[in-house]
Amino acid sequence: MRLTKFGHSCVRLDTGQGLIVIDPGAYSDPAALDGADALFITHEHADHCDPDGVRRLREARPDVPVYGPASLAGVLGGLSFTAVSAGDAIPVAGTEVKVFGEHHAVIHPDIPIVENLAYLVDGVYHPGDSLTVPDMPVRTLLAPVAAPWLKLSEAIDFARDIGAPAVHPIHDAVLSDIGKGLPDRLFPLLVGDSYRRIPDGETITV
Repeated sequence: MRLTKFGHSCVRLDTGQGLIVIDPGAYSDPAALDGADALFITHEHADHCDPDGVRRLREARPDVPVYGPASLAGVLGGLSFTAVSAGDAIPVAGTEVKVFGEHHAVIHPDIPIVENLAYLVDGVYHPGDSLTVPDMPVRTLLAPVAAPWLKLSEAIDFARDIGAPAVHPIHDAVLSDIGKGLPDRLFPLLVGDSYRRIPDGETITV
């Protein structure tokens, strides 16, 4: 399977039988949706879900399925989608997307917690805005590294808990180029040489 990062938390997975896109939001490259065969959204926040982008995709290709938590209805308006929840397994693009999680990590006690799902696609794990550890092995972890709900020490411990042989940072559009150097130094030191940054637009084989 080939993985391309399209900025922030958006990735596209090419299974050889189709293109799965996860979390195309306001901070990611709209080109992620070009040719998409299925769209998975972890939660409703704008940096993970761009309703206008979903609408444009649906206008061009009405048959493309969209999956996410039931709360997406509040931001997608009349756009149809399939609500999924932890324990579901969705066959798509010649593989299966397993669903985990329930809640977004706490940003601040005064800010309501929204639904957040995590997706495991043929060993590649995208947790959205959570530190949910799945109850099955992960081959490639997409690890959030910068957010108002996250300390870098928590991100490092999350990667350690999962123990994936490959770790790639996501959720990093809020960092400057200089700022990205901090997780790029500490993760190899504290997690190991499994860590590698994927530049935006680059494709790797996973």
